[in-house]
Amino acid sequence: MIDIEKILPVYRVQNDCMVSGQGDLTIAFRVAHMDIFSASAADYDALHHSWLKALRILPAHTIVHKQDYFIRSAHQGNSAAEASFLTRKAEQAFEGREFLKHRCYLMLTRKALGRRDASSGYSTLMRKAIVPSHVLDERLLMDFQEKAGAFVQILSDSGLIGLTRIHDDELTGTTGAAGIIEQYCFLQQPDALPLIRDVHLKDGIRIGDDRLQIFGLSELDQLPSLCGSRITYDKYSTDKTRFSIGFASNLGMLLDCNHMYNQYLFIGDSQQALKSLERKRLRLQSLSAYSRENAIAAQATADFLNEAIASQRMPVKAHFNLMVWTNDSAKMQELRNQAGAAMAAMDAVAKQETDGAPQIWWAGIPGNAADFPMNDA
Repeated sequence: MIDIEKILPVYRVQNDCMVSGQGDLTIAFRVAHMDIFSASAADYDALHHSWLKALRILPAHTIVHKQDYFIRSAHQGNSAAEASFLTRKAEQAFEGREFLKHRCYLMLTRKALGRRDASSGYSTLMRKAIVPSHVLDERLLMDFQEKAGAFVQILSDSGLIGLTRIHDDELTGTTGAAGIIEQYCFLQQPDALPLIRDVHLKDGIRIGDDRLQIFGLSELDQLPSLCGSRITYDKYSTDKTRFSIGFASNLGMLLDCNHMYNQYLFIGDSQQALKSLERKRLRLQSLSAYSRENAIAAQATADFLNEAIASQRMPVKAHFNLMVWTNDSAKMQELRNQAGAAMAAMDAVAKQETDGAPQIWWAGIPGNAADFPMNDA
């Protein structure tokens, strides 16, 4: 057993910013989305373009981590004495009805200068203790906060999404409410009293009585063949009208179980990435005579480079994962089937994470995105 205080990746929280033991800086926001089933196809396209604009202004070595929780809850009516008769009856009609409660956090992480990329075999989870890095560049912090402010402004100006900065007490928690770090580590609700639970990472992930399973999307052969900002929801569509929902809605509100959807974007040095791809193209081209697969890969890499240069594309690495959990081990197979069906509905192939699951879960701790195993991105 390891004392989590010795390896906890978040070294301190100050000035509404999380500082990791390696010197990484993380700013967190609470995200307010549009109401479900209220956006049109044009709204989804506009929001998509706003995200693209916002991502372009972030500096190199920045990680964007979006974390969506979907928790099964029961409606609790407001039976205030001053409420009208109709209001009380309306509340009683929905009393006890189950629904998926959604909350979303967005975290921007600026990796420390000179920090080595983590992998499944090189993670702070594998260490017995972390030696904090106290060397922080004040100019780096100011520049990062300025870019993060511009990022938030672009998204807010779209009018389709709202971002609220999360302050120190909401990050770490108080005696009366769990912070976002506790919410993730112990699977707690934000309005619940703080409760420490044992975390087991051997032979599967267990948090208290809950068993957690991770399904990843990172390889090209696992991702959908066609991606977009929206899809048509057939159940609410007709022959003449198309009802639009978000592209990954099958992993969100349409998945009826306790789950969390994590999205990571790793923004590196664009010029360095293009040079690396150019070297890869040359290697594949020299080996194309020995294998048709090499020739196809060389042509695909060349096409990507041509588009990136001609259209000013920004190369990034990405990872997506779905975490599901239950306190009934007999229902784990049912959850696996639900997760697999949800990914198949968006033409993706679910990969059940086993060997690398602890490292992926560890990197999902708010403020620790820089410790994500890059071999899974």
